[in-house]
Amino acid sequence: MFAVVKTGGKQYRVAVGDQLRVEKLPGEAGDIVELNEVLMVGDQIGTPMLDGACVAVEILDQARHRKVIAFKKRRRQNSRRTIGHRQHFSLIEITEILTDGKKPSKKATGGTKKPAKAPKEDTKAEAKKEAPAKAAPKKEDAAAPAASGAPLFKAPAGDPDDLTKIKGIGPVAKGQLAEQGITQFAQVAALTDAEIVIIDEAMPFSAEQISDWRAQAKEMTKG
Repeated sequence: MFAVVKTGGKQYRVAVGDQLRVEKLPGEAGDIVELNEVLMVGDQIGTPMLDGACVAVEILDQARHRKVIAFKKRRRQNSRRTIGHRQHFSLIEITEILTDGKKPSKKATGGTKKPAKAPKEDTKAEAKKEAPAKAAPKKEDAAAPAASGAPLFKAPAGDPDDLTKIKGIGPVAKGQLAEQGITQFAQVAALTDAEIVIIDEAMPFSAEQISDWRAQAKEMTKG
């Protein structure tokens, strides 16, 4: 038996055992959530919703999609704007399709059950989250972003460099980097892969952008 259910402004055709990603639902991994906006169950069609029908789902994971970068540039205005966004989603499994006002038989476990075969994107996201912890930077100027609002790095002594000479860094990005303690070419050139991951997670710049800035800074600091 299948059902058509609406959640997060989208409609899904589901059956028991299906796993899918939907807009974030309230709850933790292991919780059982009822989706009450059911448009169709088997050959029963709602007008538009089907009275007394619901779909019980178990939340397997609360995560975020890969970062989306939006870059806007205005010609001849020295204006550039980079924004990063990672949309939250819930990975769920359909446990029951119910009609006639029945309630789910399974209770919330509150555990951390994971799918047997997580989507590739989830695996990458988890590996990315674990990377900073396993390879924490050991430099004195690399501070862990544990404290809320604290800079990611300790700004080095000396006058700051004009980081806008690096292609891709505008005045806005320069200011954002300065707020996190990144002010000199040598500092950008010395960034490690683990530090790039930390910046990628905390700031609206992708790892690819930061790696390109590092390569340019290395060329600028040669000799």
